[in-house]
Amino acid sequence: MLFRARVGTFLAFALGGLLCGVWVARMPALAAKFDIDAGDIGIVLLTWGVAAVIAMQGLRAVIARTGSRKVLRVAAPLAAATSALVAVAPTYGLLLAAIAMFGMAFGVMDVSMNAQASVVERAHDRPLMSGMHAGWSVGAMSGGLFGALTALLNMSFTRAVLAAALLALPVALFIGRMYLQDPPVAAERSRERRRRLPMVVYLIGTLAFLAFMAEGAIADWSGLLLHDELHASEAVAALGYPLFELAMLCGRLVGDRLRLLLGTRRLLTLGGLGTAVAVSLVLLAPSTPVALAGFFLTGAAVCTVVPTMVSLSGTVAPGQSAASIAQVGTMGYGGLLLGPIVIGLVADHTSLRLGLTIVVALALLIAVGARYLPVTAQTDVAASSPDTAPDGTPELLAA
Repeated sequence: MLFRARVGTFLAFALGGLLCGVWVARMPALAAKFDIDAGDIGIVLLTWGVAAVIAMQGLRAVIARTGSRKVLRVAAPLAAATSALVAVAPTYGLLLAAIAMFGMAFGVMDVSMNAQASVVERAHDRPLMSGMHAGWSVGAMSGGLFGALTALLNMSFTRAVLAAALLALPVALFIGRMYLQDPPVAAERSRERRRRLPMVVYLIGTLAFLAFMAEGAIADWSGLLLHDELHASEAVAALGYPLFELAMLCGRLVGDRLRLLLGTRRLLTLGGLGTAVAVSLVLLAPSTPVALAGFFLTGAAVCTVVPTMVSLSGTVAPGQSAASIAQVGTMGYGGLLLGPIVIGLVADHTSLRLGLTIVVALALLIAVGARYLPVTAQTDVAASSPDTAPDGTPELLAA
């Protein structure tokens, strides 16, 4: 049962990555379809982020009442269905409406699949979150490569994104049967979840905000940087994102072991510093091949930051794991919300290269902030130990 749930959750992450990877890789085609500029693209991404954050606000109570499994069973197929609406939107106004619906569905899917991953991780009693997030990288890389192939074949944005949505929908319905049952919640524990979360959750959420903003900037703007600044073809420009995700995948496959070897704080510090150096290489790149190499190195450096934050958020507040993950997820999506509009505005007034220097600053802040996390040796070794209620009894029952 545990292995089945682990595979199902991994596939949920992969599905989410696929849905996002295709339309992100075809961003130049989206701009061409509606004849819009970088500022308008920023509004599209902003709308997506706002919708996701709004949907996440009430998720604490929903997961506490119904459990991550039930929520994810609904959210994943809904995300696939609404991505099809993004594909077929005929006008810019309707595109914004469709992207808002997709953002809301995807926001619920994202938090519920992270909460389900935390349930599976604690059931195994060892770090698994980086491996779960590797599923996202598999999906995003596949979606990016599919986007590059459709660009090479001169397929429209509509046909490319619609094909991905139609593929994702039956898969989302099928894997819904594989998730792990959430632990039962007693009445007194429900009241415990309504308590104010400890401040450490908000510190983790702040670092997640910075990490999501950095990751999102690369995902959202890599194609336009290669296409507009370095004059790469649309097909070549679409390769930046899948290369970034390929490195993320490689790093996340070994991320849990690296966390045990280096410790949580050192892993996060090195991740922040490495990201700053790699993004600087992208921004100073004199040619497309150098920039592509920089995107790969950026993915390798930043890959473990978000999974580690999510894993920590599921363990630092005993009896409040779902609420903590939802809070950190909401704050993280705030980074996706703010990043596109800030970078888009800076790019409109200067250049996209200058706008992306913000990512270097974000990465350095992550490296500094990691030193203030209350990480102990026990956290590093048993980062996914079972959650406990205030009376000391395990919250997660053996599966």
